[in-house]
Amino acid sequence: MKNVILVLSGFMIAGLIIGTYFYHNQASATLPQPNQPNDLQENTTLPDEQEQPQPEPLQPVNNDTITYTLQNDELNITFNNGNDWVKVPIEKDQLFEGEYNGNKQELIENSYMLTENRVAFIYSDGVDSEGKRIRLIYSNDQGITWKESVVTEPFPPMRFRKVDFLNDQFGYAIISGDRTMSQEYSRAFITHDGGETWEATAESPATRLIAFGGFVDETTGFLSYGTINPEEPDVYVTQDSGETWNEAVFNMPVKYNKVFVQAEVPVKEEDHLTVLVNQGPNGDYKGGLVKGEFISEDNGLTWNFSAEVQPNETE
Repeated sequence: MKNVILVLSGFMIAGLIIGTYFYHNQASATLPQPNQPNDLQENTTLPDEQEQPQPEPLQPVNNDTITYTLQNDELNITFNNGNDWVKVPIEKDQLFEGEYNGNKQELIENSYMLTENRVAFIYSDGVDSEGKRIRLIYSNDQGITWKESVVTEPFPPMRFRKVDFLNDQFGYAIISGDRTMSQEYSRAFITHDGGETWEATAESPATRLIAFGGFVDETTGFLSYGTINPEEPDVYVTQDSGETWNEAVFNMPVKYNKVFVQAEVPVKEEDHLTVLVNQGPNGDYKGGLVKGEFISEDNGLTWNFSAEVQPNETE
C-alpha cells in the first residue's frame, strides 16, 4: 500500500511539473513582445505624440503672378501665383503701424511694391509714439536676401504712405502724419542709390491732408492735397528733385467748377503730361465716377482741360 501511495505521489509531482511548463510556454506565446506592438499599442498614443493640426495652404490675395498673403499673421510673397512662397522677415503688425491701419486683411495701398526685380515695404518701428523711425525693407533678388534702410526719423505716426521706384537707383517715399482735424504734416523723400540712403525734399507749403503723390521722373514730382470736401485741385509740383515746390495752376472750365476737385498722379505721354482729376468723396456729377483729363505742356506748372473720362476708360 505504501508503495502504491509513493507511485501515485510521483505521478502527481510529474504532472504538476509538466503542467507548469506548458502553462508558462502558452503565456509567453500570448503576451505582447517588445518591438512587436499589438492592436492596443498601435491605437494608443501619448498626448505629445498626437498629430498636430497642419496650417492651411497659403492663398494669394489676388490672381496676380507676383503677389502676397497675410495668412498665419505673417507676410509671404510669391513670384509664381502661389506655387512657391518666400517669407518676408518683418512682423505683420509693423506694416500697419500709424494713425491709419487699413483693414489688416490686405496691405495698405501704395505702402509696398512688388515686381520681378524688386520688392519693398515701408513701415515704422520704435517705442516713441510721438516720433518713430520710418523704414524700408526690400529685396532685389526675389527674397533670397533682404536689406533695410531708414527713410527718416523721428516721424509722427503715419497716415498716408507711398513708396515706388522708377528705376534701379531712383525711388521715392511720400508720408504724412500728425493729423489735426483737416491738417497734417507731409514730406517726400528720395533715394538715388536703390534705397540704401534717403534724403528729404523741401517742405511743401500745403498743410491739408494729402490725397495723392508721386514722381514721373527723377526731377519732376507732384503732391496733391484735399481729402475732406475739396472744391478745386490743390497740387504742388517740383521740377528740381524736391528742392522747391510750386503751386500748379488748373485752368478749369466754368462748367466743371467744384466738379473735378482732386488731382491724381500725372503720367508722361509723349511730349506732355496728363493727369486725371476726380470728383472727390462727395462728387455726384454723372454718378460721381466721371473724371476730367487735363494736359500740361510745361512739365506740370499749368494744366488745361482736355476731356471727360468715363469710369471704364480709367481702368
